[in-house]
Amino acid sequence: MKATPLVLLAALVLAAGAHAFERTETREPCADFDPLRRPFFGDTHVHTSLSFDAAGQGTRAGPREAYRFARGEPLGIQPYADDGSPSELVQLRRPLDFAMVSDHSDLLGETQMCATPGLPGYDSWICTVFRRWPLLGYALINSRYGMERPTRMSFCGPDARICLEAADGPWKIIQTAAEEAYDRTASCTFTTFVGYEWTGMPGMANIHRNVVFRNERVQQHPTTFVENPTGELLWTKLEEECLDGDRGCDVIAIPHNSNVSKGLMFRIENEAGQPIDQADALRRSKLETLVEVTQHKGDSECRPDGLSRDELCGYEKLPYPSLDGEARPGTQSIPPRVHAREALTEGLVQHARIGANPFRFGLIGSTDTHLGTPGLVDEDQFPGHAAGPITRRMEIPALPDSPRYNPGGLAVLWAEENSRDALFEAMRRREAYGTSGPRIVTRFFGGWDYPPDLCDAPDLVARGYAQGVPMGGELGPLPASSSKPRFLIAGWQDAGTADRPGTPLERLQVIKSWVDDAGPHEKVYDVARAPGPIGTVDLATCELGAEGAPSLCTVWEDPDFAATEHAMYYVRVVESPSCRWLQFVCNAKGVECGDPTTVQDGLEPCCDDTSAKTLQERAWTSPIWYTPAP
Repeated sequence: MKATPLVLLAALVLAAGAHAFERTETREPCADFDPLRRPFFGDTHVHTSLSFDAAGQGTRAGPREAYRFARGEPLGIQPYADDGSPSELVQLRRPLDFAMVSDHSDLLGETQMCATPGLPGYDSWICTVFRRWPLLGYALINSRYGMERPTRMSFCGPDARICLEAADGPWKIIQTAAEEAYDRTASCTFTTFVGYEWTGMPGMANIHRNVVFRNERVQQHPTTFVENPTGELLWTKLEEECLDGDRGCDVIAIPHNSNVSKGLMFRIENEAGQPIDQADALRRSKLETLVEVTQHKGDSECRPDGLSRDELCGYEKLPYPSLDGEARPGTQSIPPRVHAREALTEGLVQHARIGANPFRFGLIGSTDTHLGTPGLVDEDQFPGHAAGPITRRMEIPALPDSPRYNPGGLAVLWAEENSRDALFEAMRRREAYGTSGPRIVTRFFGGWDYPPDLCDAPDLVARGYAQGVPMGGELGPLPASSSKPRFLIAGWQDAGTADRPGTPLERLQVIKSWVDDAGPHEKVYDVARAPGPIGTVDLATCELGAEGAPSLCTVWEDPDFAATEHAMYYVRVVESPSCRWLQFVCNAKGVECGDPTTVQDGLEPCCDDTSAKTLQERAWTSPIWYTPAP
């Protein structure tokens, strides 16, 4: 089959409008514009000293410092209370392309008041405790906001007006810092988004969302959980004040940490307890186009005991169902619908039932750093992220964080240029993926007539767009000329840096969910593997074996396709094994498990078989959906 020239195909795609995006801001056009899109790596989950929990654990970096760090400048971090000890200096090996400071909307005012003499509440007992014993103050306020219906402190006054007004100053700082760091020149080196975290935490169940605004037009005041204690009320505020309001702001919300949501994140009932209907599903899928599949507080992809018995679902799992789980020893059951794959599969069930999919979201990763260090994801330089309340109160000096936690991941957006409009459109159309930290590159297209040799074509990307849909898209109706969908799947290993090369790839997998008369199902397909044996890693040195491939590509046809069944597909790109952060720390501390004298207090996890020492880093693409004809 003769390949259509790249230039012609690209022109056809552009003419069809597939790569057009509305420009909503005043800025120079980006000199580097690619109609076939490029991957941009970033972090949309970043806390600074404006967040009560970050400030309570000693974080000094504000939004400006966080953005400077994301652009490659070094930052001194102090994860505990300021005791006069020197601050550890950290720096990204590679700057990010974009970032968003997402400080908690709740307690923005209280944090400002506790830190500023003369403001109401400064001399209150909780603020006094917060300043003198930050970790204790943090623990007290965190437990208060984990109640089913938390209330404001008495110094907030009637209707919490004093604290809500005090939040205006920090909210302005967040906006100003984002504007100052945003590169509006033609160089387009770095993009920021204005946003915040709505921190829903009823009964310590996590129903948090990161709210992302398209441009500088935002809500006058960020929506808070205390005053708006359900996801539906958050959506209402975003609709009234942005999408349907006169402020002209565009916005999406990104759920995270569904793994500790007690099953409340992906509910199939509305707040009145009634089954959701089509309007509910359409509303949610419009506002929540992405979900954070991995971050510092665990992986939310899939449950290890899933229907498919997926051998890779044990990756970075927390063994408890809510944020306070680490404080309650013993076996704790994990309820259904806490993982992204479960929700994606349930979305198919609901689509078949009501004609709309409430969980039609793409997948990204981020860090949830509470040190103001966006993108600090390398396993060998992990200083902790201070996002785990129990861990930080323990103050274990030998380890930077709980062995259960991890450095977090990155969000990757396929866009024509590095600007707010282009990146936001990528988030909206779900042409996005997440990684567990490495800068893996992956493409995923679905169509009906991709040729089997497309991986060898120089214009495979152009043809991927012209003859199908990218990740985040929906397959069109089954054509008469085809009986099964075909998928173009490609992955490239992280190129790494001069001092730390990237890890080769082990395999490409397709994860499929579908619904038939017997109910929902899921299956994992290995569709491409590196030649040779599975990769190895030397724990004593963390040096990698030579196994793996720099890239993998395949055109895969679904052998189990049925035209009458709702289906969803996403790709998992898996690296060869490498050392996890804990092993790097244990090696640096000189731990030899055969010699107990080398295992100082706090380093017991180094020799505990239940604490993972290696991992297989990975990327997860957004799905491609198939909906049968009515």
